[in-house]
Amino acid sequence: MIQDIVITIKGLSKSYKKLKVLKGVNLEIKRGTILALLGPNGAGKTTTVRILSTLLDPDGGEVKINGFDVVKDANEVRKIIGLTGQYAAIDEYLTGRENLEMMGRLYHLSKEESKSRTEELLLQFDLTEAADRAAKTYSGGMRRRLDLAVSLVATPPIIFLDEPTTGLDPRSRISMWKIIGDLKKKGATILLTTQYLEEADKLADRVVVIDHGKVIAEGTVNELKGRVGKNRLELIFTNSGDVKKAAQALQGKNMSVHEAEHSISIPIESGVKEVKQLLDKMESAGIDVESMSLHKPTLDDVFLNLTGHEAEENKEANIS
Repeated sequence: MIQDIVITIKGLSKSYKKLKVLKGVNLEIKRGTILALLGPNGAGKTTTVRILSTLLDPDGGEVKINGFDVVKDANEVRKIIGLTGQYAAIDEYLTGRENLEMMGRLYHLSKEESKSRTEELLLQFDLTEAADRAAKTYSGGMRRRLDLAVSLVATPPIIFLDEPTTGLDPRSRISMWKIIGDLKKKGATILLTTQYLEEADKLADRVVVIDHGKVIAEGTVNELKGRVGKNRLELIFTNSGDVKKAAQALQGKNMSVHEAEHSISIPIESGVKEVKQLLDKMESAGIDVESMSLHKPTLDDVFLNLTGHEAEENKEANIS
């Protein structure tokens, strides 16, 4: 059975004064799947989520969620979505239980329904022991779990997660990954924004890469990795002079040169044999390699291959 499309975005554009943040974004999300919107800070990810969640009107284009237009049918859209933003939206002075019960009442659940749903979510998100503590005493991971739980009080079939694991320690991040994976298993459709390729690799059925307000690639994580080679060899040199000499010796190679860091990064296609050939070139040119490492493609590698530059640290969230 072919899955139907639950979210459709066509020609989406948005500007803040003279700054164009979205420049004709197109994407689709199938029901019951996770799509990761991948890109650096400032790429347009958060703006896209704000428009999808009816918090921001687009300047142009069309956005439909389950057949409802996010501008014309905003109230209908809000009934079927849940949102967890980059920053926790919980009340720090209320307990975890009080936050959940309050949200239940705001969604017009009865007092009994709100209490029952609260207990379910506290158990699901491993917050039962901390339920009666003020949220301000929670760790970063606990706060993110509570924030996500609050967005799920009304059991929305469509969920937007805007960089849900940014700033979390590895253990908390893995915990969040499991929760997100479980939501998909229960049938939720999820749009996940992230800067982490490994997060998209772990969770997403498909990935859309966005940079400077435009979609520059889409596919599975493995398809994106395939564009930059299976691995990359990083060579570290003692000084910038050796870096320049090495770059000349490796002319014709698709490489990333970092003179300030005295390093060169090169995609590797054929494994150990190719690494040996590259090191032989260094030796023949009389260039000393201080150290070397072989690693899998990173987000920077993907962006370098797709755009010719590394992911930049613009601050979209600071745009007003």
